[in-house]
Amino acid sequence: MSSSKRQSILPRVQSGPKAPVNFSSSITIADSALLTGNHTINVSSESVIHPRAKLDSSNGRITIGRRCIIHERTSIGAVSAEPTPSESRDGVVINDYVTVEVGAVLESGGTIIGEGCQIGVGCKVGKGAKLGKHCTLTPQSVIQPGETVPDFTVVYSNGIRRSDKRGVTDLKNKVQARQIEVLRRLIPSNPAKFQ
Repeated sequence: MSSSKRQSILPRVQSGPKAPVNFSSSITIADSALLTGNHTINVSSESVIHPRAKLDSSNGRITIGRRCIIHERTSIGAVSAEPTPSESRDGVVINDYVTVEVGAVLESGGTIIGEGCQIGVGCKVGKGAKLGKHCTLTPQSVIQPGETVPDFTVVYSNGIRRSDKRGVTDLKNKVQARQIEVLRRLIPSNPAKFQ
């Protein structure tokens, strides 16, 4: 007997316990986002979580600020390659107006992403790293565990860094708000599924 429904060739994603959540009423979260863990996942107003984004609060609380965009296949709260205990109860804190692009990994354990940061495609931010305000990580960049990146720093994938003196933070925030307006119309949202 054959089924007319198409089957995925990818292996089924393992999910852990259903995470306790605290959502603003104005968020957009795709039905196929994956939220697991024991600690609370907080998502503030007007933030967008794309399909297949994984938020894992098994190793600490996850807090996502206002007007953030979490793209598909990102992993927030990932287990560190160095599984040493962390003093922080916060797994990952993402401040306002942050964009985490496709395939980026943010390890859990006191990791802080400053306001207005841009985390590029395939980037990895290690456990306990602290990014200042309005930092940009170009695709495939790596921030080592415990590293601190000053405000307005651009990090390239080859390790070179420079200071960003363009002064376009207000313009970037306006663009982020416009992009969120478009995404809210494109992504079917179902926050009740996770509560």
